Parts: sequence; structure tokens; C-alpha cells
Amino acid sequence: MQRILVIDDDPAITSVLKRSLAYEGFAVDTAPSGADGLAMARERYPDLAILDVMMPGLDGLEVLRRLRAADAQLPILLLTARDAPADQVHGLAQGADDYVVKPFTFEVLLARVRALLRRAEADRPTILRFADLSLDTGTRRASRGAREIDLTSTEYDLLHQFLQHPQRVLPKGFLMDRVWGYDFGGNANILEVYVKQLRQKLEAEGEPRLIHTLRGTGYVLREP
Repeated sequence: MQRILVIDDDPAITSVLKRSLAYEGFAVDTAPSGADGLAMARERYPDLAILDVMMPGLDGLEVLRRLRAADAQLPILLLTARDAPADQVHGLAQGADDYVVKPFTFEVLLARVRALLRRAEADRPTILRFADLSLDTGTRRASRGAREIDLTSTEYDLLHQFLQHPQRVLPKGFLMDRVWGYDFGGNANILEVYVKQLRQKLEAEGEPRLIHTLRGTGYVLREP
């Protein structure tokens, strides 16, 4: 079941979209503000996000920027009452994939949602591989050779970043931003903890290390 995140400060819109999209077979999360939406996305990462542009606090364009920084491929649809061409061009230039003007009919929005999800399915690789390590982005399962590895949600997100950037040095700040988000306020040592846990799972049967530490710099996925 594909998951859609709707972020809008109008409860009437979030209620209608949650009910209507769920009827069409989607799992739907809703948030009344940009900050709540970003927290929801970290908890249950969506397959597509629908953002209201004009919200108090973090507006839709700022939420768009942060979501896009975390995942360049996430389909994002903007909702707004502004119908001027310049406003639409600005939203698309900021990284949105599509733009729907309020008021809208649900049938039009649903068609746009399905088109964006089809495009994302076609563009995204199903399985990422490096050496004997593979990650199925559909089932969110990893394996070393024939051995399957169970991952937590955060371990998956971390390994996904390594496999998207093999043999590239990834600074700690880059990984913190991509996995925990720009506004993460916790202990920075959490990255080291998760890298250690991930290594233990990847090397559980004596397999050679693939995630290497570059002291003072970050980490790199490479063969020994």
C-alpha cells in the first residue's frame, strides 16, 4: 500500500483527502503544520507528499525544500489558492513535481497523484547492489549473498544512503541531514550508534566490512 502524506492547516481539506485517498486504496497520514509534517515524514516516510503552500510557521515551500533535501526523488504535489502563472512557476522551480490550484476537484488531484506515483515507480531502481550487498527498496530488506538481513526503519534509511552513494565519502553532517532531517535536535553520537548496529548486522557471519570510517571526516561504502 502506497503511503501519502498530506500537510495542510485546513482541517476540512485534510479530512476530505484522508477519507477520499484511503477509499482509493492509499495509506494516508495528515499533519496540520509544516513542523508536524516533517516529524510525520521521519516516522513513516511517504511515497508522495501533498503540501499546502500558505501555512503559518514553516510554509509549504520550506517544507518542500527540506523534504527535497532528504530525498531528491520523492514526488511532491503543491496545493495553493494562488493561481498566477508566476506562483506556479516559482513552486515548480523550488522542486515541486506538480501544482494543483484550490479549489480543486478530487478526480483531478487523484489523477495527478497517480501519474506522479507511476513516474516515481518507473524512475526508481528496485534493487540497489554493491559487492555482495543488496537492498530491495520495495520490500525494504537487505541481504549479503544469500543471507537475508532484517533492518529497522532507521537502519534501512542509513544503508539506503550508503548504497545510493557507493565509494563516495559521506560526511557525518550529510548523513544526519538525510536520515534524521535538518531540524534534528538529538545527540550527534546517534549516527555512530546506528553505524555500529548496521555493521554488526552486515558482518554477522564474518563477511568483510563494507562501511568504513574515515576518522574526522565521515564514512564510505567500499570493498576492503
